[in-house]
Amino acid sequence: MGLMSFFKGVGEKIFGKEEAAAAPEKVAELKAGALLQHVKTLGLPYNKLIVKVAGHTVIIEGEVDKQEDAEKIALAVGNVEGVEAVDNKMVVAEPAPEAQYHTVVEGDWLSKISAKYYGDPMKYEIIFEANKPMLTHPDKIYPGQVLRIPPLS
Repeated sequence: MGLMSFFKGVGEKIFGKEEAAAAPEKVAELKAGALLQHVKTLGLPYNKLIVKVAGHTVIIEGEVDKQEDAEKIALAVGNVEGVEAVDNKMVVAEPAPEAQYHTVVEGDWLSKISAKYYGDPMKYEIIFEANKPMLTHPDKIYPGQVLRIPPLS
């Protein structure tokens, strides 16, 4: 999958006082642990996952069964405040065509995004489902958030 860009000033706030108060040499380790816990909390499937942090870049390595699993993990760690890029080095057991990605801008909503990519605003549920569990409601998207736009089957 490679390198994906994100807006580091937006996203879920999972880094707290512990990371801010840590010695500089411990910050990356604490952030990597918080990101791994975030993936676990979301219940995203993986066979093996290693999360590393270098500055504002997250490197994910490991193994997953499906392409969408690798993509969702990359989005879960990328859509976190303070993350600027994700280098996805996951190995996929069942490779499939990669999804496209859309960065939400002010005035976007899922049906508008669906019309842009699929030519049909009523297919917004495909985008919503493709971004669960990070999305909990179709109306809860925000500018700067990156969404998966899977190919239509």
